[in-house]
Amino acid sequence: MSDERLLVLVEDDEAFARTLKRSFERRGYTVLTADNHAALVALLAGHRPTHAVVDLKLGAESGLVCVQTLHAHDPAMLIVVLTGFASIATAVEAIKLGASNYLAKPSNTDDIEAAFSHASGDPSTPLAPRPTSIKTLEWEHIHEVLKDSDFNISEAARRLGMHRRTLARKLAKRQVG
Repeated sequence: MSDERLLVLVEDDEAFARTLKRSFERRGYTVLTADNHAALVALLAGHRPTHAVVDLKLGAESGLVCVQTLHAHDPAMLIVVLTGFASIATAVEAIKLGASNYLAKPSNTDDIEAAFSHASGDPSTPLAPRPTSIKTLEWEHIHEVLKDSDFNISEAARRLGMHRRTLARKLAKRQVG
């Protein structure tokens, strides 16, 4: 098979990597896998992939290093970053380092292929704000009150009109920061 659609998959979750690999192979891609940056560098020594899918969190490593390496290897490569830890900061950094797109998990092969085809961006994307959930609004309010009370949980609970233990339970579910 020609290297016309050679995809490198950088993913440390073996089961997920195996599933994605099979799915892309059924779509006509030749798929190579690496589970960390060192394995990726070794792979790139003998191959020139056209597409890449990179997990943002590779054990203790950051997938952003892999994005940078892939982009340096071939600036025309289409790179999609997948993550279960999506944030605006990591999305911006991934794009700056050469990623074509950034997707939050769970994403499937259809989502990833669509991301490959939308690598150039779409200026007609609507700017309408996403509706905010009640839980998100509550969390933002709690965080703001915590900040205003210098992260003193007892004082924040008093200002919020709730028991200190209730606030502590809420904070344990969703870390501040």
